[in-house]
Amino acid sequence: MEPVRVQEEAFDMGAELNAFAASVAGAGAIVSFSGITRDVASGDLEVMEIEHYPGMTEKALARIRDEAMARFGLSAAMILHRHGRLGPGDPIMMVATAARHRADAFAGAEFLMDYLKSRAPFWKKEITGAGAEWVAARDEDEDALSRW
Repeated sequence: MEPVRVQEEAFDMGAELNAFAASVAGAGAIVSFSGITRDVASGDLEVMEIEHYPGMTEKALARIRDEAMARFGLSAAMILHRHGRLGPGDPIMMVATAARHRADAFAGAEFLMDYLKSRAPFWKKEITGAGAEWVAARDEDEDALSRW
């Protein structure tokens, strides 16, 4: 299993978690988080387009994964993120962490999620019946990252 993947294809959250768990030895805790494409406030999201720079994105995600591994003493960590056109309810990303103790696994997963939300090199555009709009950074996402 590759610890960092950026792909256009949909993924099965259960299968990914099972594969991750099968690859981990000696951990006492596994934590996962899966994000899905949510509809916009008006409820008329047609599609979200996610762009990235191949090569650069994977390197950036690998660096933050390595930092989480070291910072929280993780025995394993995985990041999976999609790009391309996604509809409401489609799986968009997943992180999984494994550690001897649950607190480290939870902290590592939260750290990865906060990074993905605010610093990962992805650009998102929401397309609705009213037009297209790039998704702007949110203050609360920046605030969440500041705790690390």
